[in-house]
Amino acid sequence: MRSLLAPGDALLLGTDLVKDEETLVAAYDDARGVTAAFNKNVLSVIDRELGADFDPDDFDHVAVWDRGHEWIEMRLRARTALTVKIRELDLVVSFEEGEEIRTETSAKFRREKVRRELAGAGLDLREWWTDAGERFALSLAVAV
Repeated sequence: MRSLLAPGDALLLGTDLVKDEETLVAAYDDARGVTAAFNKNVLSVIDRELGADFDPDDFDHVAVWDRGHEWIEMRLRARTALTVKIRELDLVVSFEEGEEIRTETSAKFRREKVRRELAGAGLDLREWWTDAGERFALSLAVAV
């Protein structure tokens, strides 16, 4: 993205900040099951696009906070041992009960990490705004 900016051009970036584990997991494993349905939809897409025979009901949605990497992982966990065929790839995949597929990694950030990553891309962090709870941030960076 930096290559598209001339020196002095600005970038406004929104970031999801690191929060307590309970809040993060609840956001990715909501009580109404909206995120679970979204996560399981990946199996329906693979079925449709690659001729697979996944049954989304064979998997449970799981959200896990990885404290060391400061990211949330969404996974699908096999409820029982099963085998899936993916015709377009000529592939047969066996799952043990409890085996997981990682479907998403969603990084969370701290101000210093954002500053370092922007600097590494040739951008200077000039402004940093957060909501009152410091859950989300907007940063304004300028190309140097």
